[in-house]
Amino acid sequence: MARALGAGLRRVVRAADPVSGRLKGTQAQLAGLVERGLAFRHPRAPHGHFLTPAGHRIREGEDDAAGRSGPEPEGAASGGGTSGSRASGGVFAARVGGEEEAAEGGAARVREVRSAWQGLLELRRMSHPDGATDRPCGWERGHLVQAAALALEAAGHRPAGADAGDGGYRVRETPQPEAVAVYEAEGEALRACAATLEAAGWQAGEYTEPRTRTRYLLASPRRA
Repeated sequence: MARALGAGLRRVVRAADPVSGRLKGTQAQLAGLVERGLAFRHPRAPHGHFLTPAGHRIREGEDDAAGRSGPEPEGAASGGGTSGSRASGGVFAARVGGEEEAAEGGAARVREVRSAWQGLLELRRMSHPDGATDRPCGWERGHLVQAAALALEAAGHRPAGADAGDGGYRVRETPQPEAVAVYEAEGEALRACAATLEAAGWQAGEYTEPRTRTRYLLASPRRA
């Protein structure tokens, strides 16, 4: 389907917000995406246009294609489940902890994180029939590590750096369906992460790894 789109429509899809899917473009471009089933017009004011699930798949495919044709993006995802602060094409990504190259900090990063979190809340509002924003949506269930990391970073928790001894949170995949593991060196900081995730609509319990005796959180998105 991506090949059937003109260059202008492909640019609009690639530029969509990676979390909320909000689109910017001319009325003709937006109408063209709606006609192809790749976007919809929100019924409530201000009647923005957003990607459908099919549109999100196209955008992610476009990003993958762009990444293959250009230089390796900074902090690209590794086999261990970590990812950098930005995906290919400069798309925002929350820090999961342990990145080799840390994201630039300061006010610009704070604004990026806040904007991404607000976009996620808007996506929750649109995804749930009751318009609720207090529980995760389908996008979060499909991107567990990034979703949990965004909730933590947006609440002001510090992600771990490349050196595991420096402290900070680390969010990792687990073999369990719809669950991530969150690590923090300090017990108080780990409990603070649990409180943040629970406030963001996740269920979090504290466990101990049998062999290493390392404490961690097992967190999963709440359904109701």
